Amino acid sequence: MPCSRDAGEAAARLGIQIGTLNDYPAIDLTIDGADEVDPDLDLIKGAGGALLHEKMVEQASRRVMIVVDASKPSPVLGSRRAVPVVVVAFGWRAQLRYIESLGARVQLRLDAAKSPYLTDDGHRILDCTFGHIGQPADLAALLRARAGIVEHGLFLGIATDLIIGLPDGVRHLVRDGDRTGKTQVGPQEKRHETV
Repeated sequence: MPCSRDAGEAAARLGIQIGTLNDYPAIDLTIDGADEVDPDLDLIKGAGGALLHEKMVEQASRRVMIVVDASKPSPVLGSRRAVPVVVVAFGWRAQLRYIESLGARVQLRLDAAKSPYLTDDGHRILDCTFGHIGQPADLAALLRARAGIVEHGLFLGIATDLIIGLPDGVRHLVRDGDRTGKTQVGPQEKRHETV
């Protein structure tokens, strides 16, 4: 099922049958990308603007497989990407000031016409650069507690699998219960290791 209007329209043009989260409220497998991923398989997502819908679909999924290239893994979230934060249009500058008080540099996302970028639900996005995020769960809780913030791009504890495309093969990491177990698949071999 598509998480954005653009993806849904593209699928329809190609004759791909699609459904909605209302049609399928329990999902076996979701495959998606990410903007940044840490060693615990926690993610920053939202560069494409559909993070609210993506998080709703992924939270309804039994298994979430994230596919990235070698540029996306980092030792600590925030090392490479800003955290997108979806805010309602009403009083959005108050949310900007609040997020700045948490230590971020914040920019309102603009579209190609230099107007505020609007999500499919008509919300705005603030791109928030925190630098290294040592305690992403604490930051997520502070963002979640603020009225006017609809959602944030910290996807914590959601991914079950991470597929990393590398020049010499593929690395497959699998979340194992509370922590992450690793399965590495190379061009000629498969081996398992646990963290």
